[in-house]
Amino acid sequence: MSHPSLEDIKLAVIGLGYVGLPLAAEFGKHRPVVGFDVNRDRIRDLREGHDFTRELSDAELAASEGLAFSDDPASLDGCNVYIVTVPTPIDEHRQPDLTPLIKASETIGKTLKPGNIVIYESTVFPGATEEHCVPVLERVSGLTFNQDFYAGYSPERINPGDKLHRVTDIMKVTAGSTPEVADTVDRLYASVITAGTHRASSIKVAEAAKVIENTQRDLNIALVNELAMIFKRMNIDTQEVLEAAGTKWNFLPFRPGLVGGHCIGVDPYYLTHKAQAVGYHPEVILSGRRINDGMGRFVASELVKAMLDRCIQVNGARVLVMGLTFKENCPDLRNTRVIDVIRELQDYNVTVDVYDPWINPDEAYREYGIQPIEKPQVASYDGIVLAVAHNEFKAMPCSEIRQLGRDPHVLYDLKYVLPKEAVDLRL
Repeated sequence: MSHPSLEDIKLAVIGLGYVGLPLAAEFGKHRPVVGFDVNRDRIRDLREGHDFTRELSDAELAASEGLAFSDDPASLDGCNVYIVTVPTPIDEHRQPDLTPLIKASETIGKTLKPGNIVIYESTVFPGATEEHCVPVLERVSGLTFNQDFYAGYSPERINPGDKLHRVTDIMKVTAGSTPEVADTVDRLYASVITAGTHRASSIKVAEAAKVIENTQRDLNIALVNELAMIFKRMNIDTQEVLEAAGTKWNFLPFRPGLVGGHCIGVDPYYLTHKAQAVGYHPEVILSGRRINDGMGRFVASELVKAMLDRCIQVNGARVLVMGLTFKENCPDLRNTRVIDVIRELQDYNVTVDVYDPWINPDEAYREYGIQPIEKPQVASYDGIVLAVAHNEFKAMPCSEIRQLGRDPHVLYDLKYVLPKEAVDLRL
């Protein structure tokens, strides 16, 4: 069965989050695109011209003239190429949760026709597309893989909140289930990705490439997090050490911190899950994960120690946490590890106020049971944790942040926003 040529492609993007929407909008500048999402509120907002993720401005959204939004699966009937950009989270046991991927595959399977191509972008372990998604497509559609329909894989590389590295500026890895399909998939992305494409030899290679990108970053951050814990015991400032070491041209500029988000804190578990399934117990990767998953506990304990050093009563104290998102200048709360700091402090019977101008309060409550404050109160806090380096926080003079604290209080800067001499603690 022949597949559609580049000119004949009728495109659908399934999942309109931080990844799917910018991609769909870019394609929508050049061809008709159906942007599909099961979230009706999300579709309503997009139809009204607003993107709550702030990845696209209203003007950028309006510029995508070929993009139409829908939450009705019937809107997919006229399409012949589907790009799947749904989340791939982990469950409470840190195991891959393929549920969104399976449900998206079921939706596509109901409309799949001979010659169609299904391209997955979601981060998965090597083999997931062909071993888990394709069987769903076959079962629901009644069609045969690589005979009636085809698959592709092109891992997402979007960096949420980054206005310098946009979807078109990041090289795209592409792959297809046959050489001919691989060529079509590559040409499709090359039509919008100005940074170019890299055609992988197989879908499994492309899947593996994505999952190790963030595993590498995770391990590098784990190393500097462990160094921070060592240097703390030695009473050495970690940032000063890293700045000194960074004068060598090949020293990698990683910084310690809370490792969250939907990629770096998640992707390694997809790889380790598959590694264990094939009989190998990964040691380095999982040890890095343990270090990074434990940073919230370390931060909270350091703050408590510093408060006790200043004779501040911890039981019943008030602490302000500035920032809840997993990274700066982005409203994304998925897998934020700031929550670990908050939970640990609450275990000490500390009252925690969370202030973050970027977040949706309803989402914070729904995801974490947190009701963020609208504005911090002056002279109210025994501890202040600068957890996320939002531009709004960077613009605040240190004196303004200090005014929020009682006398005495502890100011803990996790993101090196303030000068060393201006804070009481930093990672």
